[in-house]
Amino acid sequence: MRTDFWYDSQGAGKIHGCRWTPEGEVRAVLQIIHGIAEYIERYDDFARFLNDRGILVVAEDHMGHGQSVNGDGIQGYFHGGWFTAVADSYHLLEGTRKEFPDVPYILFGHSMGSFMTRTILCKYPNSGIAAAVICGTGWQPAALLPAVIKMVDAVCQKSGETEPNEKLQNLVFGTYNKRVEHPRTPFDWLTRDKAQVDAYIANPKCGFTASAGLLREMMRGILYIEQPKSLAAMRKDLPVFFIAGGDDPVGSYGKGVKKSAEAFKKAGMQDVSLRIYPLGRHEILNEINKAEVYEDVYQWVSSKCGLEA
Repeated sequence: MRTDFWYDSQGAGKIHGCRWTPEGEVRAVLQIIHGIAEYIERYDDFARFLNDRGILVVAEDHMGHGQSVNGDGIQGYFHGGWFTAVADSYHLLEGTRKEFPDVPYILFGHSMGSFMTRTILCKYPNSGIAAAVICGTGWQPAALLPAVIKMVDAVCQKSGETEPNEKLQNLVFGTYNKRVEHPRTPFDWLTRDKAQVDAYIANPKCGFTASAGLLREMMRGILYIEQPKSLAAMRKDLPVFFIAGGDDPVGSYGKGVKKSAEAFKKAGMQDVSLRIYPLGRHEILNEINKAEVYEDVYQWVSSKCGLEA
């Protein structure tokens, strides 16, 4: 059963959340942290799959996304910046953990949500979570990020950070279709499932042009999570599972995902797993082999959290 709720944002307006509750005993809780230019109801099928296995699922629409379009009605903007948006997700984590203190709590972050999840691992190492799944993540060259942030900030100063910016959008996302043979739409890089791509395009809550400020803040977040000091702050015994498509441009077609996993290991993380799905694109939860991905996530969570029957 899915229910909706709202709570005050740490930045502006109200945050919309969803909870999917299994019919029987709650064996674990999994929190989904979604990506840019999407919203939480897109994970309904995955959440119901987990419900059938006794896992309660919670998630929230980030500021400027889904039903959390903030007090000023601005789509695709983080009032207060990256760490404020992360604090909204962490607020949900804290509240839900208090309700279910005796079962394992798992974080699942996709795309921009993977960077937010990685921020939580670095900034809140004592959160009490049992495991984390990092989906569709990437790694940016350290020398490049400060220059990009400076450039995007200049655009924010000139044109306004709350305004959508097509030029910056194209800079960040414009090359993502380059390895797709005979692309049908600008969003074919998301998944090989044409119906999923068409549904994404038809939905006004998806695929919108982000504000210059949101793109700047995401880059700042990525810079933070890639710093050795941030990586060193993570709880070393936390199990982490990196999953991604082999044809996902966000993860540099697997290279950035592997580099992220290696950075975790170098920082002393003791339990890091990695699974790259050949030919899979960015949204592996919406791929043509999504049943395989669902099952892999469940089996990994079960093994790390003691949920085996």
